[in-house]
Amino acid sequence: VSSKMLFVFAFQTGHTTGPSLNNDKLYKFAYSAEVYVDQVKASLQKSAGYRISSGVDVNLLWRNPDNDDDQLIKITMKDVQVENVNERPAAKNIFKGKSTEKIIGKEYLEALQRPIMIELVRGKVKTFYSYQNEPGFTQNIKRGLASLFQLQLHSGSSTEVDISGKCSTTYHVRQDQVTKIKDLDSCEIERKRFTSHNRILDVGTKGTSATVYVLEDSFIKSIKAEENFVFVLNYRRKTGAKIVSKQRLELKSVQAGMGLIAAKQVAGVIKTLDPNYVAMPLEAEPVKSECKKCPSLSEHWQSIREHMHPDRLSKPEAAKSFLSFIQNIRKATKEEILKIIKSESKEFLPQVVDAVTSAQTPESLEAILEFLDFKDASTFILQERFLYACGFASHPSETLLKLLTEKFKGDVANEDIRETLVIVMGALIRKLCDREGCKLPAVAEAKRLILNRLEKATKDDNVRMYLLALKNALLPEAIPLLLKYAESGEGPISSLAATALQRYDPSILTKEVKETMNRIYHQTRRVHEKTVRTTAAAIILNSNPSYMEVKNILLSIGELPMEMNKYMLSMIQDILHFEMPSSKTVRQVLKDMRAHNYDRFSKTGSSSAYTGYITRGPDVSSTYSLDILYSGSGILRRSNVNIHVFDRNTELHAIQVVIEAQGLESIIAATPDEGEENLDSFAGMSAILFDFQLRPVTFFQGYGDLMSKMLSATGDPMNVVKGLVLLTDFLQEIQLQSGPTASAEFMAGLAIDISGGMEFSLWYRESKTNVKNRVAMFIAGNTEVDSFFVKTGMETTLEAETSLDFISTVQFSQYPFLVCMQMDRVDSPFRTQMTKYETLPSGRRYTARRGKAATLAGNEYPLHQENSNMCKRVIGAKSDSAGSWF
Repeated sequence: VSSKMLFVFAFQTGHTTGPSLNNDKLYKFAYSAEVYVDQVKASLQKSAGYRISSGVDVNLLWRNPDNDDDQLIKITMKDVQVENVNERPAAKNIFKGKSTEKIIGKEYLEALQRPIMIELVRGKVKTFYSYQNEPGFTQNIKRGLASLFQLQLHSGSSTEVDISGKCSTTYHVRQDQVTKIKDLDSCEIERKRFTSHNRILDVGTKGTSATVYVLEDSFIKSIKAEENFVFVLNYRRKTGAKIVSKQRLELKSVQAGMGLIAAKQVAGVIKTLDPNYVAMPLEAEPVKSECKKCPSLSEHWQSIREHMHPDRLSKPEAAKSFLSFIQNIRKATKEEILKIIKSESKEFLPQVVDAVTSAQTPESLEAILEFLDFKDASTFILQERFLYACGFASHPSETLLKLLTEKFKGDVANEDIRETLVIVMGALIRKLCDREGCKLPAVAEAKRLILNRLEKATKDDNVRMYLLALKNALLPEAIPLLLKYAESGEGPISSLAATALQRYDPSILTKEVKETMNRIYHQTRRVHEKTVRTTAAAIILNSNPSYMEVKNILLSIGELPMEMNKYMLSMIQDILHFEMPSSKTVRQVLKDMRAHNYDRFSKTGSSSAYTGYITRGPDVSSTYSLDILYSGSGILRRSNVNIHVFDRNTELHAIQVVIEAQGLESIIAATPDEGEENLDSFAGMSAILFDFQLRPVTFFQGYGDLMSKMLSATGDPMNVVKGLVLLTDFLQEIQLQSGPTASAEFMAGLAIDISGGMEFSLWYRESKTNVKNRVAMFIAGNTEVDSFFVKTGMETTLEAETSLDFISTVQFSQYPFLVCMQMDRVDSPFRTQMTKYETLPSGRRYTARRGKAATLAGNEYPLHQENSNMCKRVIGAKSDSAGSWF
């Protein structure tokens, strides 16, 4: 009778629904488990990795007299060998000349070769028996082998527990071949994992697992199992790694073996054989090899400290040191962390605070909050750095929000810190809500506090503070309040509420929002400032506007204040040239000659709006937009620089720097625009960094303050944000089916320095705003497979630095005044390096390195032609008058 017929017979009669062993036989197999680590698209022939191979003896100990489908099987590994997974010259082979006992260790090898027993019921492992006090590493390798024997002989899906945890599996049966597909995303197993908040800054992952069984005489002839794990940085898919794990079991011979043990129950058989055997979970136990020669936290800090000096904060080495410091803080105790914080000098402490807060462990949070005293105004800088690092937190906890809410309700000595506290609470609410944590008690309480206090607030400063918090939180339930303040609030308050609404996804904005924005823009109920009206127009045009909405906006051009006419015209032209979503509707409206005529489209002025690409890539693209609005007298009202990064599904507001000014006409004895006659003198700057609205900075407030600052002005830019930001923070621990634990860790740190300034020269009748963005980035990825006797993995690093300047110069000695806008990027060096390695606990190590260095040439980003013509005149005029005082 052929083996196929035997299989079909067993399958049809229901003799067994899983693999069936014959009595009194010893099945001898050859087993191997291999791991490979490499770049995503590399062939496995050059990967780092290792192979464990052994003989495997399998025999039946007991069969349930009442149920042929209930079997106790003994599995024993013999003659274990460890070697490179790929052929390698002797000089590069870390296993060369070392016996298996030397590599693995005598105790571990003995444990590995000690038999295990599994009870199979209908092909599934009901119970796994092993020695209780064996090392977790060896237990897991044996669990990986035992999991292979789990098999079902009919097609269909089921939930199984094996070494990977409780997983959904699907079987496809075709004659004497069975394919098992395991859905790795469904596996329930306790493993450390966190990801970055924004998808663009995160790591994309994919895991697959397939096992192919070939059967003969209704038992296993061969098994081939393969798992693949791929990790790629979403914003740079070249930076990534893969782990491949393979298992192979092949039947070599069948020999005469022991007879069966007669017993009614499995427990009796186990007791007879060896009472040291105990039933334990088939699911892997967590194990981690200890680092024997790792420096302490304070030793590590001393080795990197010099790179963290404030003067070096825009260098890649600062970002690199920041990341390695965070990794070590995550392993440290509260006492070790406090020791460094308490002993550090004033100039290094802010950077220590950045790193300790970014570590986001319970110990680091306890340490920093024990150190910081919010009742003491003298540590203002450290409190602010702590709060900003909380705002940028990659995976904030509910505990963090709860603690900040408590601090906000308590005594806070500095009003700016009090404001920053609530702004950061808004950012944390959004991050926790995005991760389905909106109903958590701490989130509900923080939301309630902000919304209730805003409704009751009477002072402008308090209203502003809660509006800024809502600008970060983006709560749908806050929209009615924001509408109220946008339409009926005073200038700056109204402007802030409108810009908060502008940050919402257009799909969330209700009919009421669009109706209110139309009323504000067309001033149906009251006169509004230009800044609020233009924001309202931008919201309408970005929210799938109707034909009539676009037509009414176009018909208003020509009836607006002079500079606003020009600004709105620029906005419409930008929508067309950049093919924004509403460009289709705008084109339809422009077919109507009442909306599209020379009188309307020939308005002069210096205000403008422009959008262009910084990069367009296969992974992500980034755009810059610059818009600038002047008052009729030539003084800046608002300048707005934005950088957005996006892929097919997600967008990230990387940077926004807004400089606003008002009520400055008196300096040059000019007439204010209609509705702006009574505005207080003011100039300030507001920034958004990686979707997080920072606390705005004031240059001056009131005429007296303005004059004293002008007389004492040094022209030095004012700092908006300086520090270290953890951008990408990804860790995933993986249980490989073959036994070892793997991990993929990707981190990106940004050292950033953004400053901005505003200068006036009454002599030359010129004003200048300058926004400087200096950034350095370091990305580090480490993908590793950790067995107790060998580690193998790949490290990837990328470092880059650049500086982006945005300068706008206005000469208001004549009308129309001359405006020149420049956006420049300096030469930007970047370096990448990839290191594959294999290492033994003794220190023996194999490494293969490859690197690349290049420079991205500096660039002046193009704006519209009109601007280029202006710049020639402004720069020409400056060089003519350079040597003359009169």
